[in-house]
Amino acid sequence: MSQDFTDDDLRELLPRLRRFACSLTRNENSADDLVQSCLERALSRRERRGEGDLRAWLFQIMYRRFIDGERRARRYAGLLSLFSSREEELAPSPEDIALSRAALADFARLQPEQRALLVLVSVEGLSYQEAAATLDIPIGTVMSRLSRARRALRELNEGAPAAPNLRIMK
Repeated sequence: MSQDFTDDDLRELLPRLRRFACSLTRNENSADDLVQSCLERALSRRERRGEGDLRAWLFQIMYRRFIDGERRARRYAGLLSLFSSREEELAPSPEDIALSRAALADFARLQPEQRALLVLVSVEGLSYQEAAATLDIPIGTVMSRLSRARRALRELNEGAPAAPNLRIMK
């Protein structure tokens, strides 16, 4: 291991990495694969790691691996559609059924960017600046996307758009 991080540092971050991976993939097996891929990439590129928070760096790697995997899956699905005349329907997995309850179902309906931001900021406790660096977007974009994600989640939970909070001034 390099001087920057040790096995113990990685072991300490594993639950957080797995939680973030589950929020992205919504499937435990895929989340485990994503965590493994993230750690493999981090270990193979540790000499390229700059200064900063190890947690944010690992989340950044994981998010990019997830996005790359999604793009790859879309391309593969497109190629398969050329060779098959019909699409096969898949039965819902037990994880999908379990996630279909209450607030977790609403959270799962959010866009991936919104889910990622909510997990990074609200669950993992990253600052807006760290989340911006992790996702490689401007801090203003983080703040606006986070605001829209919170509003969308609130609307999904309540079943209707939330009324604006107005104060009556005398």
